[in-house]
Amino acid sequence: MTENSRQPGQGRTARLERGTSESHVLVEINLDGTGVSEIDTSVPFYDHMLTALSKHSLIDMKIKATGDTHIDVHHTVEDVAISLGEVLRVALGDKAGIRRFGEATVPLDEALANAVVDVSGRPYLVHGGEPAGQEYHLIGGHFTGSLTRHVFEAITLHAQICLHMTVIAGRDPHHIVEAQFKAFARALRSAVESDPRVTGIPSTKGLL
Repeated sequence: MTENSRQPGQGRTARLERGTSESHVLVEINLDGTGVSEIDTSVPFYDHMLTALSKHSLIDMKIKATGDTHIDVHHTVEDVAISLGEVLRVALGDKAGIRRFGEATVPLDEALANAVVDVSGRPYLVHGGEPAGQEYHLIGGHFTGSLTRHVFEAITLHAQICLHMTVIAGRDPHHIVEAQFKAFARALRSAVESDPRVTGIPSTKGLL
């Protein structure tokens, strides 16, 4: 069963319940929240990253997921990212009055990541700068480094946003991933914020 809803008068919120033979995912968000989260994906390190995403974007998130993690966490991680992208797109509505663009550079000790977001309506991901071998590291016993790009790819595709993510520095695999999630969070916070000076859709085409 798949459900994606935004009810009139609810503000910039959305809810999605998505079930497949591989996972069951429930995601609820409020773009105008304070960064309160309730996260349980059954993948502990992913929970940590999504909690950071909520905290630093100020987007309230409730995410509950179960899946065939006895085989691999890939399906559950991917399906949560797909669902999160979908609810972001729905909650944004017609995107009237938003800033549209956001940029952030965030350190975590020796790691440094830069994220640039455009709520463009055109999904595109540029992801680079991770040190050689980062994709093979197993972090927290479950989360493989290669999943980082995969998560951002699924979110950008389904939220229909453009994201340029660049790792500028880093040595510790955990720090490299977390700096990226926090940079994305801060850039997304700026991009989806309402700008009192913007009237209508922030595009010369009149549509995003």
